[in-house]
Amino acid sequence: MSIFSIGLSGLRAAQTGLYATSGNISNVNTPGYNREIVQLGENRTSGVLVNGIERQFNQFVATRLNASSGSLASLETYYSQVRQIDNLLSDDRSGLAPVMQEFFNALGQMNSNPADPSARAGVLGTASTLVSQFKSFDNYLQDIESSVNGEIKFEVDTINTLSQQISSLNKEILIARSGNGEAPNSLLNQRDKMVHDLSQRIDVRVHEQKSGSYTISLNNGSPLVSGDTAYQLDAVTDNADPTRIAVFYNDVAGNQIQLKESTFNRGSLSGLMEFRSKSLDTMRNQLGQMVRVFTDAFNQQHQAGVDLNQDPGQAMFGAGNPIAYSNSRNSGTGTAAVQISDANALLAADYDIKLTDTGYEVRRMDNGKLVNATFDGATDTLAFNGLEVTMTGAVSQGDSFRVRPLVNQAQSFELLLSEGSQLAAAQSSASGDNRNGLALLDLQNQMLVEGKGTFNQAYGTMVSTLGNQINVVQANLAAQEGLTEQLTALQQSESGVNLDEEAANLIRFQQYYQANAKVIETGTTILDTILQLR
Repeated sequence: MSIFSIGLSGLRAAQTGLYATSGNISNVNTPGYNREIVQLGENRTSGVLVNGIERQFNQFVATRLNASSGSLASLETYYSQVRQIDNLLSDDRSGLAPVMQEFFNALGQMNSNPADPSARAGVLGTASTLVSQFKSFDNYLQDIESSVNGEIKFEVDTINTLSQQISSLNKEILIARSGNGEAPNSLLNQRDKMVHDLSQRIDVRVHEQKSGSYTISLNNGSPLVSGDTAYQLDAVTDNADPTRIAVFYNDVAGNQIQLKESTFNRGSLSGLMEFRSKSLDTMRNQLGQMVRVFTDAFNQQHQAGVDLNQDPGQAMFGAGNPIAYSNSRNSGTGTAAVQISDANALLAADYDIKLTDTGYEVRRMDNGKLVNATFDGATDTLAFNGLEVTMTGAVSQGDSFRVRPLVNQAQSFELLLSEGSQLAAAQSSASGDNRNGLALLDLQNQMLVEGKGTFNQAYGTMVSTLGNQINVVQANLAAQEGLTEQLTALQQSESGVNLDEEAANLIRFQQYYQANAKVIETGTTILDTILQLR
C-alpha cells in the first residue's frame, strides 16, 4: 500500500465531496432537486473508496406529498370555480330575489286599480326584467360550463405531455444505468418532479420496477405510463350527453373507453369535474326548476282569468323543453321523448335511464340513487318525479338515455304578452274585478316548488346550498393546506438543501482535501529523505 495512493484516494474523495456540496448549493432554489451526499467506503488496498453520490430521496414521503398536493389542487380548483357563482349570487344587481319581489309588487299595484294602463305596463315591465335576469343568470352559468370544458381539455393535454415526458425519462434512466450501473440523479430528479406535477392534475399510483423504471396507473388500475410507453387520454364529447366534455382512456388495443368521474379523486381535473357535477349542474337545475314551476303555475292561473278586452287569459310566460339524449354507444335504435306532467313534482336533478334484464332502471345523476318509476307497457312510457318519458324504436338491453328536464328552462324563458290589456286580472266582466290578479299575487305564498317551498324559499335554497358547499370546501382546503405544509417540511428536512449545513460541509471537505494533500506532501518528503541517504 502506497502512501501516495492513500493520499490520492483521499484527494479524489474530498474533490467529489466538494463537487457534490457545490452542486447542492447551486441548486438550492431548483424545484424538484434532492440534495446529494457522497457515500464513502474503506478501500483496504489504497485508502478510501467513493461508492457513489446518493440523492436523499424518500419514496414514502414523496408518495404522501404527491397525494396531499393532488387533494389540495382539487380543492383549490373547486373553490376558485365555485366562487364565480357565489360572486354572482351575492351581487344585488344580478340577484333573482329582488326582481321577483318587484314583479309581485307590481302585481299588487295593478290589483289596486285593475284598469289602470300604467299599472298594467308596470307589471309587463317588471315581468320583462324578471325574464331577462333569469336568462342572464343562466347565460353566465353556461359561460362557466364552457370555460370548464375548455379547462378540462387543457388539463388532459398537460397530463398527456407529462406522461410522455416521464416515459421518455424512464428510457433515458435505463440507458444511463446500463452504461455504468450508477443512478443518474439528475434524470431521477426530473422524473420525480414530473410525477409530482402529474399528481397535482390527476390521481395516479406509482410503482418502481426493479429496473428503476416507473409504472404509473390511474386509480382504476389502467396504466398511464409503463416503461417507455405512455397511454394517452382524450377530452372529447360525452357518450351520454353531447353538450359535455368527458375524459376517455386509450388502451393498448386502441379502444377508447370513457372514464367515470369517480376515477378522478384528486388533482385539478377532479376539482373541475366535481365542481361541474356538484355545483354547476345543481345550480342550473335549481334555476330551471324555479322557472318551470313559476311558468306553469302562473300560466295556469292566468288562463283562468279574463283580460281587459274580455278575452280569456293567455299563457303569460314560455319556458324551455326537457331534453333526452340517446347514448352514442347504444346498440339499438330507440329514442326517448320526455314531457313534464307535473311541474310541482319536479326535482332539481338529471337522470340516467337504462334497460336491464329486469326492465328499465332510472337513476339520479346527482346522488346516484335509484328512482321509483312506473312503466306503462301499452304506451312504452316511464313516469317518475313529474316526468313522462316515452320510448320509441328498438331499445336493446344495455341501452341508456340521459334525461335533462330542467337545464334549458331558463335559457328559453320568455314573456309572451306584449300589451298591458292582455293581463287577465279579472274573473268576470265586472268593472274593478281583480280576483284573478289577487290569485296571481298569492302564488308567491304557495308551496309550489317540490310541493314544499315558495319561490323565495326555492331561491334561498339555491343560495344556502351553494353557501354550504363553499363552507365545506373552505374547511377542507384549510385542513389540506396544513397537511401539505407539514409533508413539504418533512420532505425538505430529508431532501432539501440547507445552506448552513452545506457551508459546513464545504469547510469540512476543504480541510479534508488539504489534509490529504499534506499526506502526499509528507510522502514526498520521506521519499526525498530516503533518496538523500543513499
